[in-house]
Formats: sequence, structure tokens, C-alpha cells
Amino acid sequence: MRTLESIQEEIRALGEVDLFGTAKEVTHLPEILADDENIRYLTSGLTNGTTWLIVCTQKRIILLDYGFLFGMKQSEMALENINSISYQQGLLFGSIEIWHGGARMLIENCGKETVRPFVDAVNKAIKDLKNENVQSSVKQQESVQTNQDDIVSKLERLAALKEKGILTDEEFAAQKAKILG
Repeated sequence: MRTLESIQEEIRALGEVDLFGTAKEVTHLPEILADDENIRYLTSGLTNGTTWLIVCTQKRIILLDYGFLFGMKQSEMALENINSISYQQGLLFGSIEIWHGGARMLIENCGKETVRPFVDAVNKAIKDLKNENVQSSVKQQESVQTNQDDIVSKLERLAALKEKGILTDEEFAAQKAKILG
């Protein structure tokens, strides 16, 4: 399990972030983030009238709100379900708009200097995830092709042994059945 200290170090390495009103949410990140999950960027903002910590990882966007009376509220969106993300910057604050599935989420009153880096981090994480999925698919296809090539070469060697009279018809049929599974 990740420690709060390692997560705080990861946050410091991000540079300028907006954690206004989200200190308690940050302390809960070790129990929420998976061991292999890294923070790409985070900020805070208002949605539904309360301040939330908004975290982008390489897998998802996590929204956390630790309320005094109601405890921890958590919402998350898988990156592959995000249709679009955009931002606006005003004089003092900015906002982030996320479309996922058919739903729209608007996060307002974010530090204006954090909205663009957050959106950029989400877009890069989505791109990286797509590339990772493509590479995984290519490796799977290569593995299947290699396996098929291996089967063909085994059958060719088996047929050559039969043609040379080293294997009988019954032995050939038995070995062929083993290779084909």
C-alpha cells in the first residue's frame, strides 16, 4: 500500500497544483489509489456546491469530497469512458467540463493556472491508454500468429516423418491430434 508521504512527494513533483480546501481528501488518497496508479495531475474545484479534489491517474479521474457530516464521497470516471474534456479560464478562476458517457460534469472555481495542465494530463493519459491497448492487441496478434506458425511447422515435420516411413498412419494421426489439441 502506498504511503501518504510518497503521494505528497508525487504531488510536489507536479509543480503548481490547487489543493484549496482538500487537505482531508489528500490524506485519504493512499487508501483510494491502487499501488500501480500514479497521479498525473490534480486540482480542486466546486461541483454541486461543495469543494472536491479532482485527481487524474493513468486509469481514471477520481473526485473526492470529505464532508464533515456525511464522510467521504467518491466518484470516478474511467478514462476510456471520457468523450471530451475542456476548460475555461477567467480572471481569477477556471472551470473544467467533462463529458463521459451521456453525462456532463462541470467543475468550477478551480485555480485558473491549474485547469489547462489538468485537461492536458487527462488528454495525455487517454492517449497513453489507447496506445497501451493498441500495443497489447498487437502483441496478442503476434502471439497467436507465432502459435499458428509453430503448429504448421510441427505438422509439416510430422508429415515429412510419415512420408519417409518413420511414422505409421496411426502414429501420424495420434501425433497430429496432439498438436491440434
